[in-house]
Amino acid sequence: MGSRLNYLLLNLLLLSVISDAEGPQRAVNASVTAILVFGDSTVDPGNNDYWPTLVRTNFPPYGRDFPDHFPTGRFCNGRLTTDFVASYMGLKENVPPYLDPNLSIEDLKTGVSFASAGSGFDPLTAKISSVIPLPKQVEYLAEYKNRVASAMGEQEAEHHINQALFVVSAGTNDFVINYFTLPIRRATFNISAYERFIVDRAVEFAQALVDQGARKLVFTGLSPMGCLPIVRAQKGLDVGCVDHVSEAARDFNQLLQEELNNLQERLASTNGAKFYITDTYEPLNNMIQGPGSAAYDVVNRGCCGLLGTVEFGPLCNKDTPVCVDASKFVFWDAVHPTEVTYNNLFEAMKPTIDRVLRGS
Repeated sequence: MGSRLNYLLLNLLLLSVISDAEGPQRAVNASVTAILVFGDSTVDPGNNDYWPTLVRTNFPPYGRDFPDHFPTGRFCNGRLTTDFVASYMGLKENVPPYLDPNLSIEDLKTGVSFASAGSGFDPLTAKISSVIPLPKQVEYLAEYKNRVASAMGEQEAEHHINQALFVVSAGTNDFVINYFTLPIRRATFNISAYERFIVDRAVEFAQALVDQGARKLVFTGLSPMGCLPIVRAQKGLDVGCVDHVSEAARDFNQLLQEELNNLQERLASTNGAKFYITDTYEPLNNMIQGPGSAAYDVVNRGCCGLLGTVEFGPLCNKDTPVCVDASKFVFWDAVHPTEVTYNNLFEAMKPTIDRVLRGS
């Protein structure tokens, strides 16, 4: 009996070792058909490369740690959180930009990103940067549905959309650029009123996605925006995070959670759409000024740049000094996280993805 038990334990141990050696753990996914992504630079894999704007990163050193070391249009040295999510669900390794003209129907079926760097919930935000506004991203979704329906048939395509995971990541540009940097919105709103204004726009966007067939929607909460290098630099790097900017993110997250819960209750008797909010605030805050910071050498400036506090987009280019090992930095440039940080944010997001897959 004892030898049989030892034999079984040995086999379980060997299976565990083999499983670990095979690569990253994947979820058991029998329910989600595709990943469809909306928002800003945190989830834009390169749509702006096909849009008339200067807000793009189709040049080195962006993408230097991607598998082929090629600038993909991501505002990062490598992959984004949504790439890790798609891989975890077994859909695809990386989420492509919808505007890429070379996408096959199979690429479309498993998911794309409609996101545009520089965009936001506030209509003025996308206008300032001449990027793809969120309503236009919804128009592209409608176009996407028609393309998929032409290959699958309308009924199957509708089911396909209903079972897709929708991810929305936006809002940082609204506050960092539109409110705390430019004076336009501050002339009209105090911070509490602007938080409410942005939440109302976010809920309208959520409803627009539901109207297009979305039933599983994940919204990423705002991160501690006052800890972004470009924001910290306004007060001096040694001063620490700018608390009142981060406080706006916390207030927004709480208000958004309440309003999406209300929307879910209103929709419960009609289509049963479910909304999930992932917490990016605490995980990133922990990496910057909590115990998680021990995993990094530098938390207050970007890997790209002589200063690492102003360089992003065109200011982070092939002639810009860049750190040797981006994994030692929380931030890749003055605004955006490194691939390692995005992966850590994905790990924090994983329980939410598992809930979506279980339908709970």
